[in-house]
Amino acid sequence: MIQIKCKNNGETRSFEFGTMLTEIYDAFGLKFAHKPVCALVNNRLEGLRFRVFGAKTVEFLDLDSAPGRKVYMRSLTFVLYKAVRDLYPGGKLMVEAPVSKGYFFKLALPASDGNAATVTLELVQQLKQRMEEIIAGHVSYHRLEGPTEEVVKLFRDNGLEKKAKLIEGLGNLYSHYYKLDDTIDYYYGPLVPSTDYLWSFDLVKYYDGVLLRIPQEDGRFPEIVKQEKMLNAFALDHQLLDHIGVSTVGQLNELTRNGFATETIMVAEALQEKRISQIAEQIAARKRVKVILVAGPSSSGKTTFSKRLCVQLMTCGMKPRLISLDDYFVDREKTPIDENGEYDYESIYSLNLDLYNQHIKQLLNGEEVELPTYNFAMGKSMMSGKRLRLDDNMVLLLEGIHGLNPLMSEPIPEDEKFRIYISALTAIKLDDHNYIPTTDSRLIRRIVRDNQFRGASAIDTIARWPSVRRGEDKWIFPFQENADVMFNSALIYELAVLRNYALPLLESVYESRPEHGMANALSRFLSFFEPISDKALPPTSLLREFLGGSSFKY
Repeated sequence: MIQIKCKNNGETRSFEFGTMLTEIYDAFGLKFAHKPVCALVNNRLEGLRFRVFGAKTVEFLDLDSAPGRKVYMRSLTFVLYKAVRDLYPGGKLMVEAPVSKGYFFKLALPASDGNAATVTLELVQQLKQRMEEIIAGHVSYHRLEGPTEEVVKLFRDNGLEKKAKLIEGLGNLYSHYYKLDDTIDYYYGPLVPSTDYLWSFDLVKYYDGVLLRIPQEDGRFPEIVKQEKMLNAFALDHQLLDHIGVSTVGQLNELTRNGFATETIMVAEALQEKRISQIAEQIAARKRVKVILVAGPSSSGKTTFSKRLCVQLMTCGMKPRLISLDDYFVDREKTPIDENGEYDYESIYSLNLDLYNQHIKQLLNGEEVELPTYNFAMGKSMMSGKRLRLDDNMVLLLEGIHGLNPLMSEPIPEDEKFRIYISALTAIKLDDHNYIPTTDSRLIRRIVRDNQFRGASAIDTIARWPSVRRGEDKWIFPFQENADVMFNSALIYELAVLRNYALPLLESVYESRPEHGMANALSRFLSFFEPISDKALPPTSLLREFLGGSSFKY
């Protein structure tokens, strides 16, 4: 017998050697509103068919948790893929982007006339009905394993070349895959045991594809938010990556192994510089612009982007003056308190809005102001001694997470401001059915940066991340579609470079820590990338903001 402690109710009970998590859940008599979808076993994420062979601490998770939502969405994606294959043999499903409170997929479906079928309301309804039939059939998900060469051949025989290339390049002797009835697929995280765990979903027509949606824990679906600019930003990058043949991690790894890592870096950096140049030209064409507002979530690269934009603006004959909105923070003791009794640095009211608005009005009226600065070590705002007056052809570039909040632009006439939203919109995918969450990419950036420049451990950064994410949902994301331009700061190769720095930090998070689950998940995810050295990165690279070695001063 083995001892299992359940974190959900604090009880400890004895179980037979090799007991499955589903049986452990039933034995503890837990009463979730709906079935759990996964569990943390010693703070490591596992599927519910996982068998326990030693003393463990177990915590069951549902849709109220970030890992639970990912497991649910992966499992639902498999059902959608099977519905596509059932109704359109040879059809393809491609995950494109997490947008509008759901996940956007494109379809490539053969029509009876030999052309591609158009995504219509009727077609989407047929797919949704077929998904409902599959779920109602209580079909089991089976995790199978075999020699890698056999698994690779299986995927190639089923027309899944990108999955075959990804698995082939990992160098494992054995590889796993999933089977749902007669359909096979690959997912890099666990799935639910069977389709009857998928108690609700929605599928709607969305532009030229479909939007797959999962419910909140209370059963309601969040309101669909139109995010055309975000969707277009992802679409542009997907087109470029398809054009240069690096749309998936398997393709990137193949280029790296064949000695083309440096060329990949050069192309990615050139594409990013070209976009920054285009934004500068767009601003210069609007003659009356006096204030440029740059906003984005944590670790999106706002600072380096703003400095590079200043360079490009100067080539357009403009005189930019960069101001960080962080310098307008209130004294630490005046910072708002969140629901956990901690300082809420993500709140817009952590800024001295009165002083900010006063300075903006004075500058636009041609007056001179003395700029503030913020001492983060002391948590104190003070005047810097630096004075500023807007001369002819000078523009203010205001950079900070709240740049797109209407409260920051109220004193600025509409035709005198230009809004830019920046985020690391990771467009490269593991394969057609496995997207890379942009929040995971930003967290990896932040873990590396915080350790490099702030002396923080991975534990510190991961522990703080949920609060950061809540602040983004409340104060940043609702305003992103207000932007005149969206800039994607993600680089094709960056996770292959960051893994060299991030893996040792993540592996140092002990199993006993609650942060171990996220650290372990990120470690397993980064292991898919063939490592790339950062030696070929230019000193102006946006990634240097997180790694060091930048030619810009921060």
